[in-house]
Parts: sequence; C-alpha cells; structure tokens
Amino acid sequence: MLKRQFRAGVAGIGSAVPDRVMTNDDWAKLVDTSDEWIRARTGIAERRLCDDSTAASDLAYAAAQKALKQSGVAPAEIELIIVATTTPDYPVFPSTAALLQEKLGCARAGGFDLSAACSGFGYAFYTAAQFIENGECQKVLLICADTLSKNMDYTDRNVCVLFGDGAGAMVLARAAGAGGHLASVLGLRGSGAADLIVKTGGSREPLTAGNIQSRDKYIYMNGKSVFKFAVQIMGEATEQVLKKAGLKPEDIDLFVPHQANTRIIDAAMKRLSLPPEKVVVNIQKYGNTSSASIPLALDEACQDGRLQKGMLVAACGFGAGLSWAANLFRWGL
Repeated sequence: MLKRQFRAGVAGIGSAVPDRVMTNDDWAKLVDTSDEWIRARTGIAERRLCDDSTAASDLAYAAAQKALKQSGVAPAEIELIIVATTTPDYPVFPSTAALLQEKLGCARAGGFDLSAACSGFGYAFYTAAQFIENGECQKVLLICADTLSKNMDYTDRNVCVLFGDGAGAMVLARAAGAGGHLASVLGLRGSGAADLIVKTGGSREPLTAGNIQSRDKYIYMNGKSVFKFAVQIMGEATEQVLKKAGLKPEDIDLFVPHQANTRIIDAAMKRLSLPPEKVVVNIQKYGNTSSASIPLALDEACQDGRLQKGMLVAACGFGAGLSWAANLFRWGL
C-alpha cells in the first residue's frame, strides 16, 4: 500500500438531477424503439433531461451545495474546486469551476475543469485526493456534472436513449487513521478514440456555416466496440486497483460501477464474484449520466443507508478516450 503524508477522505456528498423525466415510452414516440427493446439491451427505464435554460453549472451548483451542507464545511474553507465535465457552460472559457467558485462563495479556492468523459469521476477523485495527500490542500470540492442530452442526435435510437443529465459532488478532506483513499488506477486506449467521439466543434473541425447541420456535431458511438472494451476493462481495472492496495474482491463492501449498461455491470460482478447486494445499480432511473453516474450512485447509497462509514468502496468507470479509472477508498474521514 502506498505511503502518503496525509490521507484524503469524503467529508460530504450531494447530487442533483433535472425535474424532467423522459421514459422509454416517451422515446418510442420520437424514434423507432420500445420500452422492451431499451430495457433488454441497457437496463434503462427512464432518465432525466435538462430544459434549454439549464446548464451543467446549474446542476453542479445544486449538488455542491448539498455536499457542503452535509460536510459542515463552509465555502470559504474550500481551497480547490475540480469540475469533471465534457459539457461545460462555455466551449472555450471561462471554466465551469470559475463560475461555481463565484456562485458558491468559495473565495479562497483555485479551480479548473477536467475532461475525461464518463471516466471523469475517477480521474477527478484521484487528482483531488493527491492535493490533500501531498499537503497542498486540506479541503477540496470535487464536482462531476454533465448534460449530454444537449449533444445528442434525437434521431439516432442507438445513442439518444442512453444518456441522462445529472451532477454529483463531494467534499474531500484530510482523513484520520486508515480511512479515505487507498488506491487508484487510470488508463487510456487512444487507439479507440474514434469509437466514441463528437467530431465537430473543436479546433480540428470548427463549426462553420457549411457543417452546422451535420450530425457530426452530435455524439457518435461504435456501440459494439465500446461494449466489448467496457466488459473487459471494468473487471480488469477493479482487480488492478485492489492489487495495488493489497486487497481482494471479497474485501469489497460496496462496488459502484459507472452506470452505462446493466450487461456490462453484470459481467464485472461475475468476474469479481460479487453478490447483487454489494453492487449499486440505479441506471434504470437515470440512464448514463457520464461523469456524474458514480457520485450520483454513491449519494443514493448514502441516503438509503447502504453506504456506511468505514465501508470499503470500489468505484470503476470507463468512457471516451477510450479511458478508464478505478478508485478504492474507505467511506468517511
């Protein structure tokens, strides 16, 4: 197990989703699909979608307020804000972290955005933990927020039914004893970058009058390739992070996977020999909320009592890049 100057633990958590519920039957009115087709292939029954006036920072702000309140940490105590998002309010600058620093009243905090798609929580959690572990910060606000419904082609039934909008936030602080962050594993397989991509709107292919109507400005996914990758990497990365901490799958109290597809989650459960009661699954209610999916699931488990102080939590996500991240931590400070 790695030795650190300090250990980073979770002091508080919160989440937020839009009010609008989009069911599978609602999608069936717009594209050639059905409730049965979507449930059988993904496990999703409904998801939450933002209205036109709601941006990622709005959901992030609501989640952050809840996390700060639960932690008992005042905004002025936050030294750093890290926002994991691929759907920032503005395409170039300012950062979403800057908007939230002002709105939340975290006057002392520096901050930045981090882009790792659906792996965003894992990358951001590891980054936030290191600022605490090396003594640079005592309290860090981590926020994951995505509104991928604003980047979807509403005529592509293979993609549009998958995603929902949401945000999750955590306050990380110095932990006592053996609690808090134990190990993390990050990875990339850049050879698969084109399998999950938004092709236009960046510096490679800026939006122009000529391509503004192109579907390339929406999410493209090679579903078969991404599924094959995810089935392999979810279990593999979790095994790697356990090995790094000197622990085994049977030591896990709660497994919180990225909520993308129940078949992917089932494959990871089988590989790790985990019973259903040790796995948090809420994809049926929210769909794939990208970087927000793991903290959203953690907050739900905390609220309903499944997640208790001292429990060993393994979290694993995967996404565009192709990227992945696995984190191992004991809940609480």
